[in-house]
Amino acid sequence: MPTVYVGMTIDILHHGHMNVIEHARSHGEVTVGLLTDAAVADYKRLPYLSYEQRKRILENIRGVARVVPQNEWDYAPNIRAYRPDVMVHGDDWLTGPLAPYRARALEALNEYGGKLIEIPYTKGISSSAMAEALVAVGTTPEVRKSTLARLLRAKPITRFLEAHSPISALVAEHARAEEGAKIRQFDGFWSSSLTDSTHMGKPDIEALDISSRLANINNIFEVTTKPLIIDLDTGGKPEHFELNIRSIERLGISAVIIEDKTGLKKNSLLGNEVAQSQEDADAFCQKIRAGRASRISPDFMVIARIESLILDKGMDDALHRARAYAEAGADGIMIHSRQKQPDEVFAFARQFRAGFPHLPLVCVPTSYNQVTEDELAAHGFNIVIYANHMMRAAYPAMKRAAHEILRHGRSSEIDKQLISINEILELIPGTR
Repeated sequence: MPTVYVGMTIDILHHGHMNVIEHARSHGEVTVGLLTDAAVADYKRLPYLSYEQRKRILENIRGVARVVPQNEWDYAPNIRAYRPDVMVHGDDWLTGPLAPYRARALEALNEYGGKLIEIPYTKGISSSAMAEALVAVGTTPEVRKSTLARLLRAKPITRFLEAHSPISALVAEHARAEEGAKIRQFDGFWSSSLTDSTHMGKPDIEALDISSRLANINNIFEVTTKPLIIDLDTGGKPEHFELNIRSIERLGISAVIIEDKTGLKKNSLLGNEVAQSQEDADAFCQKIRAGRASRISPDFMVIARIESLILDKGMDDALHRARAYAEAGADGIMIHSRQKQPDEVFAFARQFRAGFPHLPLVCVPTSYNQVTEDELAAHGFNIVIYANHMMRAAYPAMKRAAHEILRHGRSSEIDKQLISINEILELIPGTR
């Protein structure tokens, strides 16, 4: 029997997929190349269902003989590996950003005489639109919490953007930039103690209690679906940290980051301009162990943030602490720096990776902001956090609007700088 190859994602199975499978089945034995989480995440949002869940669905469809992983968006590697007699695909890739993949698939098929059959694309159906509709319905704490772990397995680097309010989180959730067939998006949110405090008009000295922080995150979670990492400053006393972990995890937060400082917390970017004390490494290790012991799910991450470079303690101290925290069970290491160039965080990553090649590394390139995500990934970083940019963008705009109204005695001059009333009414479903 001739062999037939079909490439699919099927985050949501619909009649368009069934049309392709039925047509493929009429030409021979069907092998479905199922795009892995990594292949999908390289081009758009991580699938709602995991690879194993999607594979199980396909394996139970009549006519599908086997399901194999397709590790790239490009079909050519699997065509060369499995050498099907026929490949079946919808005709939606004749033009547009997918056309180069069609050309490469044809080239691979022509190498041994394989045939490409293209069938009319099923009208009125869009997997992407259906996926958007699905996430619009919402998500569960368990699904949201586990997404960060899936992202780390699927992508070389994930990007998180600060969100201090539901509206800022909505902007982050829907922001996207298209690059050919790829769609760049933020993978999740960063709940910053600095911007949460600023949003409430309070200093960044751990003045906001955990209940206030979690209430704000709960409001964010009511209107979004992506994972969130919370900045918990020093984590407080180990006994309090254990209790807070339970509340944090129960809400559906994916990870907590605590910094190895003690005493009255001051913002790290102030460095030694203000009095700041670093916690004893052994004591901080005990806090890490306490946090991990109190969690319920292994998907929930306790990440240790090292302040040695911030406080001019040197690279050796930073590496000593990183090794100690990793051996204490930290699920990731965040190295912080206030230098204008990324050299010292690159040097840290290179030396740390020699002993811990797979433990997630986190960076916050606020001061060395010229570095690209590709450069960070090449140096071994897995998570990049844009830690305060939504708040920093909002404040100048509000300040400028208030000043211009006062200066002109009316608001006409700032109309072009503002979102229109109609856009406000359309921004949030149900407003009209």
